[in-house]
Amino acid sequence: MEIIINQLGKRFKYEWIYQNLNLQLQSGESYAILGPNGSGKSTFLKSLSGLLPATEGTIEYSIKGKKISPEYWYKYIVWAAPYLELIEEFTLQEQVDFQRKFKKFKENISTKDFISQIGLKKATHKPIQYFSSGMKQRLKLGLAFYADVPMILLDEPTSNLDSEGIAWYKQEVQSNLTKQLVVICSNQGYEYDFCPNQINISDYKL
Repeated sequence: MEIIINQLGKRFKYEWIYQNLNLQLQSGESYAILGPNGSGKSTFLKSLSGLLPATEGTIEYSIKGKKISPEYWYKYIVWAAPYLELIEEFTLQEQVDFQRKFKKFKENISTKDFISQIGLKKATHKPIQYFSSGMKQRLKLGLAFYADVPMILLDEPTSNLDSEGIAWYKQEVQSNLTKQLVVICSNQGYEYDFCPNQINISDYKL
């Protein structure tokens, strides 16, 4: 998968969040989008996914040279962020089974094995509304890591995780680096220190 970003800019009212952003992203590479809180990292990620239209410039998705229409981008993306919602009334098993209807899992891993891999086996039948914030974040990350799609988008991935959860995150994310296109928005070095490509969004704020 390849994504070409040309002269991208985003403005809210009279303030430019970023401008003149040019990037070329490819499968098998990982990219860290850096910058302090409020610098526009999440805004860029939303534009990259097609969720938020850019003010200027273009984004082009392609696979093996064939362009993908923006209306189909969602099929090639999975996203994890602390502000994304889960279905609170579902149990863990129900949430995973529901997710499988929209995104296939890698190697067709079973729901049971997936739950074991994310370390939440004891919570299989527990409603998500009773999960801690750390458990919810593990689930969101797990659904991203095991979805069989070309690109993973991660925003503040270790939010609410304890030291054990952070270690699990680093092990899981690094296992995907050579297979998929991974984009991580962060201002915590341990979340992205393995990424060879690091872009500071503040460099594009005029």
